[in-house]
Parts: sequence; C-alpha cells; structure tokens
Amino acid sequence: MATTTRDPRRPAAKRKRAAAGRARSTPATGGAVGVIGLGIMGSAIAANLARGGFAVVGYDVVPRRRAELVRAGGRALPSVGGVGTSAPVIVTSLPSAAALLDVARQLSTGRARPRRQTTNRVVIETSTLPIAVKEEARAMLAATGTILLDCPLGGTGSQARVKDLVVYGSGDRAAFDRVVPVLEGFSRAHYHLGPFGAGSKIKFAGNLLVAIHNVAAAEALVLAMKAGLDPALAITVLGDGSGSSRMLQVRGPLMARNDYLSDVTMKLEVWQKDMTAIADFAKAMGCPTPLFAATIPYYVAATAENPAQDTGAVCAVLEKMANHRRGRRA
Repeated sequence: MATTTRDPRRPAAKRKRAAAGRARSTPATGGAVGVIGLGIMGSAIAANLARGGFAVVGYDVVPRRRAELVRAGGRALPSVGGVGTSAPVIVTSLPSAAALLDVARQLSTGRARPRRQTTNRVVIETSTLPIAVKEEARAMLAATGTILLDCPLGGTGSQARVKDLVVYGSGDRAAFDRVVPVLEGFSRAHYHLGPFGAGSKIKFAGNLLVAIHNVAAAEALVLAMKAGLDPALAITVLGDGSGSSRMLQVRGPLMARNDYLSDVTMKLEVWQKDMTAIADFAKAMGCPTPLFAATIPYYVAATAENPAQDTGAVCAVLEKMANHRRGRRA
C-alpha cells in the first residue's frame, strides 16, 4: 500500500497547491487526461492541463511534438491506443477528417477501456471538421462504449497558450458535465449548446467572423501604412477604438511586424480546411455569405505564397495590391 509523507521543508502554500493538483487530476477524471494531436492547439491544451495539476498523457505522429509534451510536464505515449488505455477522458485536436476517423478506429480497436474503468470514456473532440465526419467517428466510438462530444474551440493558438479559449460544447449533457473540470483546465469559458453538432454549427459562424475580421484588420492597417503611419502605433490606437476586434488585437501585431512565421496562431494550410467547412455548411443551409466569400481570394493568394504562414499574411497580399513595400523583420 502506497503512503505519502509530507516534506516539512516544503512551504505550506506549496504543499496545499500540490494537494489541490492531485485531487483535481484524479477524482475529476478518474485517471489521467489524454491529448491526441499535439499541434499548435493540442500542445497548448496539454501544457495548460499539466500546469493545472492534471496528469497528462499524449500522442502525436510527430516525435518532436511528443518530446515537447514531456518538457511541458506530460507523459508521451507511443500510440493512440496507449492513450486510450491510459485515460478515461481524452481531448482530440486533429488536422483533418481522415485523422479523426483514423484516431476513432484506433481507439475502437482492442481493449480501449481501462480494466478498472466503471464509467464510459469521454472524448472531447475540439477540431473544426464537417459534422458528418464527427458523426461517423461518434458512431464508431459508441460501439465500444466511448462517448464523443463535439467541442470545437473559439480562439487562436496564441490565445490557447494563455487559456483564452471558449469551448463550444455539444452532445451528451451528462458526459459534458462530467468533464467540465478538464474544460476549465484549458479554457476561460465553456458552453453546452445542445445536441451533438451544435458546437460545430456555432464554430462555423464564429470562424466566418474570424475570416472577415482578419482581412478587415489587414485592410485597415494597409490603409494606415499607405498614409504614412507607423504600423505598430496604428495597431495600438485602432485596437483601443470602436473599430477594434479580437483579430485586430491578436493578429494585428503580426501584421505590424510583417512576420507571419515566428509566432503562428493558425497555419494557412489548416485554415483552408476551415474555410471549406464553413462554405459547405452555409451552402447546405441555403444561407448567403457575401462578405465571407469576398475574403476567400486573399486567403488563397496568401496560401500560395507560403501555406505554413499565419493567416495574418493576408496583410502582405493587400500590401502587394497597394504597391506598398517594407522590409520583413522579426
């Protein structure tokens, strides 16, 4: 039988925080929290959970990302199945529909449920993907007693690092309520919006606004620069006025620096997937989206330049159109 010995040399406040962390990581989840997909968003989620006292296990196909998880305080496992057998609550942050279906297949293969687990495993699916794909994954997992929640996130990679995310939750309400402590470990707010798929629907609407606001911020900044104003000062002043937006605040500094590779919050190549999902959803709803449609050529042009850049690179496209030249700087 394991025993715990209190170290009298540790300050009382530190002992109290450590005890709170242990209590939070075990009763709230029944074990470790798994994170599958350790890219920009997934790595931030895992790091925040580890800092919050959760025992975190994770997997990514890229070895470097698994090593980063270890440095962040988590434990890297060699496979999706390994995460499945170690964690009753799993967060997935995946780049494509194919990746989600592959993960669902692997979690559904063999003994995916820990031997002592008495409640259904819950997978918190945070990716932005077509609802039909998530429904397919949901059915696959349900066959092995795993509940999939549709919980896309509002926020960028830089916001994820500081827990400035909003969870758009949907699906089984009892399962959602059970994982609220985990959601609070990596977000600033969470909402349960209704039946499975409702989270993705609001996410599509939210990303439509992001697409427009991002290009609008770039357009305003290019106008300011063409008028001879300092870009950094322009971002500061515009961000304090009535025309501000979260995209101006989050991506404006990247635009002002003319640097879209050093601190990527959303890669253009991944954003194209989101844009397609929004367009397909709006078309299925029979809903016109003229402003969203107007932004598409600028994202296409920026992606053609370098798909690894942040989406703020639409500013460079507009600068080129405006015949505005400046040196790239870090």
